[in-house]
Amino acid sequence: MGKLKITLVKSPIACQPKQRRTVEALGLRKLNHSVEMEDSPATRGAINKVSHLLKVEEV
Repeated sequence: MGKLKITLVKSPIACQPKQRRTVEALGLRKLNHSVEMEDSPATRGAINKVSHLLKVEEV
């Protein structure tokens, strides 16, 4: 499996607390902050929960 570059492009302030915790669990802290993570089913599941806040690219 490859790697994914995940970028927070929309603020989670108005989101439900569970979605805010999912963004934090992905390691995203500020707007336009990016992290690289392994492409796994758990990571994909977290991305799907908050996909409206993220931009995802394959690296």
